[in-house]
Amino acid sequence: MIQSIDRAKAPAQEEFDHIKIQEVEKSALDNGIPVYSIRAGFQDVVKVEMLFMNRGFDASQPLVFSATNRMMSEGSKHHNAQELAEMIDGYGSFYETEESSDYCSLNLFTLNKHLESTLPVFREILMEPEFPENELSVFRQNNRQRLIVEGERVNAVARRKFHEVIFGASHPYGYFVKPVDYEKLQREPLMSYHRKNYSSTNCSIIVSGNVTAEVISLLNKFFGSGEWKGTQQKETVTDISSHLDKKHVVEKKGAVQSAIRIGKVLFNKTHPDYIGMTILNTALGGYFGSRLMNNIREDKGYTYGIGSAMVSMKEGGCFFISTEVGAEVTSKAVKEIYKEVELLRKKPLEGNELLMVKNFLTGSFLKGIDGAFHLADRWKGLMLYGLGYDYYYRYLETVRTIKAEELMILAQKYLDPGDFYEIIVGKK
Repeated sequence: MIQSIDRAKAPAQEEFDHIKIQEVEKSALDNGIPVYSIRAGFQDVVKVEMLFMNRGFDASQPLVFSATNRMMSEGSKHHNAQELAEMIDGYGSFYETEESSDYCSLNLFTLNKHLESTLPVFREILMEPEFPENELSVFRQNNRQRLIVEGERVNAVARRKFHEVIFGASHPYGYFVKPVDYEKLQREPLMSYHRKNYSSTNCSIIVSGNVTAEVISLLNKFFGSGEWKGTQQKETVTDISSHLDKKHVVEKKGAVQSAIRIGKVLFNKTHPDYIGMTILNTALGGYFGSRLMNNIREDKGYTYGIGSAMVSMKEGGCFFISTEVGAEVTSKAVKEIYKEVELLRKKPLEGNELLMVKNFLTGSFLKGIDGAFHLADRWKGLMLYGLGYDYYYRYLETVRTIKAEELMILAQKYLDPGDFYEIIVGKK
């Protein structure tokens, strides 16, 4: 007998009793480099991530971190960029780089059976880069042009200006990169930074996929013998120096849209209120059913999209609301944004709304632990802050149990509009 389904009724919503997160296995190479392994999945594929913390930001050379990491694959002592790429591509493998204000990494993706053949090339990229002048010249030119083009986009300018205003122009999180910074980029500082920072004492390895004993043995063979060249770099913390003025307008003549970014310096995920604020942020603007989307997109029609976010970084964090609207409705949109913030501070979320937020966050978390590479990213999100897996279990428990009144208290504590910085980029 076929059971009929009433499609006019939503399916019943149920809570998960328990979620088990697969944890990393910790080991070390012979030279002490820590290795964090996630063995998951059914395919014979591995991802090897070599991660290095950034050290000693210098505002006079703001691009050294990212340029060094991105340029390492552009030529070594023995092979040019094309040869290195072909030596990896020939095995159906590939590598990529990742850069942030806190760390840089090189990542290799390959089949297990080709790991022994691709790791020597990966090692050559990592340990023997030459930063050839011809490739650096192309890098300078391409990125300078990209930045000039990006500078015409109001949302890109608003994003960079916001960080400059809240963190300070000389802070690694706030420095506003300019085209001239690419013009000044030279080979020797990249060589120097590589010698100092890309060392075994500043390296962690995260390996995920079909991680066998042979995989660990191969990592040890190519990266575990001896201490790499380099000097132990001290961690430095740059003081945050927020701008005195809270409101900033960057004029873009002829712009048909205005970019709006409103927010403040906040804290990172080591703070006890971070999880609660993540939940509150989701209700405000963290998913498609949020209050900001319902008001400013669905009701007012001022924008195609609007969102808010909690950003966690090693030395701090921030909260922001971001959107692009028609130039003629900029003031109206800003007014509605503040209205939604004030409503969160004055009235608790209703039961159905809070349940939707909780279900969304739980589902997103489950999606984020589906597969070895996602699990590796989840671990990296703990390791960088010195946290353990208990953080994620606290997160899930807080999502499950937090009350609407608790969220309202957090809104009153941290979302005072008088503390917000406001950036408008567009027509004056």
